[in-house]
Amino acid sequence: MAWLSRARVVSSALFGKRAFSSSSNAFTDAYNPMFSLDISSQVGSCMPISMMRIGTIIHNIEVNPGQGGKLVRAAGTSAKILKEPSASKMCLIKLPSGVEKLIDTQCRATIGVVSNSEHKDKKLRKAGHSRWLGRRPVVRGVAMNPVDHPHGGGEGKSKSSGCRGRGSVTPWGKPTKGGYKTGPLKKRK
Repeated sequence: MAWLSRARVVSSALFGKRAFSSSSNAFTDAYNPMFSLDISSQVGSCMPISMMRIGTIIHNIEVNPGQGGKLVRAAGTSAKILKEPSASKMCLIKLPSGVEKLIDTQCRATIGVVSNSEHKDKKLRKAGHSRWLGRRPVVRGVAMNPVDHPHGGGEGKSKSSGCRGRGSVTPWGKPTKGGYKTGPLKKRK
């Protein structure tokens, strides 16, 4: 609402002082400051990083030119340009995680911050609200039966097998903690 009222004030200030005639065209007049603004400083403009200035707040950043936005797209996030983009082929950008990443200056980005910054503060009203978002319940392995999970069964709370105990595992018995390779192995050259 505030934006709309500001737009009305600006439009009345621009066009209210001048009487319109059939020969004058308000859009071509040099008086109108709305058309003389620098496009590179407007929030929401999408352009190559090479056309931006140092210190610009950006989001929706491409990793490879022409690929489409991949970085900084979550609600309320933004990144900052740390190194002058026009000076070299690569530009240093600080991501929301604090990581500084070199991005090609031909990649495009959008100026400004992603909207809906209050998203992280939103409370779920009931358990069903979580289900509406597609999140299924998480049940602990120790609360299951031995047929359902390796941690299941036993008298009382117990995930041990023997005197040393058992490390955290998946329902299929694979270790879940760090140090265990779960991904596909890379080909050796």
